[in-house]
Amino acid sequence: MTALRDLKVLDCSTLFAGPYAAAMLGDFGAEVIKLEHPSRPDPSRGHGPAKEGRGLWWTSLGRNKRTITANLNTESGRDVFRRLVAEVDVVIENFRPDTLERWNLGFEALKKINPKVVLVRVTGFGQTGPRRRDPGFGTLAEAMSGFAAVTGDPDGPPTLPPLALADGVAGITAAYAAMVALHARDTSGEGQVVDLALIEPLLGILGPQVTIYDQLGVIPERTGNRTQNNAPRNVYRTRDDRWLAVSTSAQSVAERVMKLVGRPDFIHQPWFSSGTTRAQHADELDESVSSWVIERTAEEALAGFAEAEAAASLVYNVADIVNDEQYAALETIKTVDDPHLGPVQMTNVLFRLSNTPGHISFAGRDHGADTTEVLEQLGFIEAEIADMRERGDV
Repeated sequence: MTALRDLKVLDCSTLFAGPYAAAMLGDFGAEVIKLEHPSRPDPSRGHGPAKEGRGLWWTSLGRNKRTITANLNTESGRDVFRRLVAEVDVVIENFRPDTLERWNLGFEALKKINPKVVLVRVTGFGQTGPRRRDPGFGTLAEAMSGFAAVTGDPDGPPTLPPLALADGVAGITAAYAAMVALHARDTSGEGQVVDLALIEPLLGILGPQVTIYDQLGVIPERTGNRTQNNAPRNVYRTRDDRWLAVSTSAQSVAERVMKLVGRPDFIHQPWFSSGTTRAQHADELDESVSSWVIERTAEEALAGFAEAEAAASLVYNVADIVNDEQYAALETIKTVDDPHLGPVQMTNVLFRLSNTPGHISFAGRDHGADTTEVLEQLGFIEAEIADMRERGDV
């Protein structure tokens, strides 16, 4: 039994944030139908490394989704969309603002078809404002949220992440927003619009930077792997050329680290009593930890931190992740059978539910693999489907 088994989701979004939200809903049992243009499939199918011509990003991002095609520029394609809307609970889209309205598929039109539908609109800049129609991608959100400004070494340039960070955060937020809207629907009986801009969720998790600026006029600066909130907090090279990450967010952990590295005298300094004041002495603290770590192998250093009950971890690469015993215990890596690639490993569902756990049933399917089956379920007959294919409507 899965938690969202009674939900149906129409995913007509592309690339990452919207499709990731739909994938998470599918992970917990929602029936997800992925709608793509007949001749222009979701670009995520071609992003990143591929094997035997198959995009591996899509293999994970498209999991648990039945795939159909429909050209919303044609009346037949829009008819497919309307029939789907009549049956689903959630529609996820990321077209430019006003695009659905231009097709007479805006929320007011959708409400007439299905008053309970929730329309999740994920765009770069939201549905209102001077930049609402500008092209927006995660990179711009990472720049505009302040993330890039505080990431990197103090004497280096702002640093963008090597992954779709803003899209990922927005995708999680969109899935959460959809569930909030569905919960409200349980009371009101009415669907509503979720207006989510990529530039907002990442800003939200960057901490109280807006409040600090408002109250103190302080603009955060780049601190590398350090933080202004506590110290020591950094990565330290081991004798066998691995990197160890250390955190001392808790005062008791900071004290244990100093005892471990042979500098218990620091503990009695007045400035050691809070994370903020410890951060003002980061050079001294980093030197103490670094000197201790560099004399030891990664295994020896980790053993020392474990015995001291202090927080430390190797900086993992993906090979470390796949072979880690803790990730194995959590079943974080799932092996899924793919009809083309065979067994494929991917990250599992994001969390565990004790009674209604999530599950990955299948990997990303071929472009339009389920079109005929879904259209027949919507009431289209075989001859209609053949004509629509001939015209390029599906």
